[in-house]
Parts: sequence; C-alpha cells; structure tokens
Amino acid sequence: MNDDLTRPQGRYFEELVPGTVIRHRITRTVTEADNVFFTTLTMNPQPLHLDREYAAATEFGQPLVNSLLTLSLLVGLSVHELTLGTLVANLGLTDVVFPKPVFHGDTIRAESEVLEARESRSRPDAGIVTVEHRAINQRGEVVARCKRTALMQRGPEVSPPPQG
Repeated sequence: MNDDLTRPQGRYFEELVPGTVIRHRITRTVTEADNVFFTTLTMNPQPLHLDREYAAATEFGQPLVNSLLTLSLLVGLSVHELTLGTLVANLGLTDVVFPKPVFHGDTIRAESEVLEARESRSRPDAGIVTVEHRAINQRGEVVARCKRTALMQRGPEVSPPPQG
C-alpha cells in the first residue's frame, strides 16, 4: 500500500504525459550574495558578475547574475514537483538559452513542459522523459530555457482492491 506519507513528491514516468505543463510553486529572489558566492565558488572571475563599477559601465548598468546560477536555480525550482524521489538520473541538458538578463533582486519562478516520454529499452522499471524548463522573472519575461532529459522511475504496481 502506498500512502501519502511514503509516496515521493516527484512524478513517476506514467504521470509525465507529453503536453503536461507544471507551474512550480516555489520561487526564489536572487541576491547579490547568492551571485558573488556562486561565481567565486565556481572560479569564475568575470567582472560582469563581481565588479559593480565595471558592470555599471556596460550596457546593463549593473552586475548580471551568473547565467549558470540562473540555470541551476531553474532546474532546482523544478525538483520538488517533478523529480523529488522519482529521478533515477539526469541524462542531459540541451538547447540552453538566456533570452533576458537576471539582476540582483529579481524573483524567479519556473515551469516545466513535458515534450517527450518513452519507456526505457534497457530498464523496465524506468522511462525517459524530456521536459522544457522555463525560468520567468517577476515581469513575466523568460530569462532562461533548456531541455532536460531524465531517466524517471516507473510508478509502483497498483494492487487490485481487496475482495470481500
């Protein structure tokens, strides 16, 4: 028996039907500290992210949030309602684009659209799903988009109801 307390919060392969759009509930405001920490942690010396004076002289007029932080945040925002406890493995990210910049203080939300789903040929307990993740700022602008392919667990067998 699978009750609500033991069921993973992510979705099983069978629940990821092409065309499904999941609007993730968790949002995140990106701070200057987040950006500086991520950028220095990943050994990126780009002054567009770290030097306020340098960034002020660019077309953006202020520091940009590191695009890889934006991408990581986008995938992370999807985990709770998509892959938490049901992901076997990430197989790849493709078609990563950043159509608008992200700045300190921007609040990001995410949505995921299931593009493809097929049974795994080598693993009968799993399926391969491709989703498009989209990060959207507080102004409704898409700031990042990517396709993610993942190996997802199949759901547990549903037992027939007891006879009696």
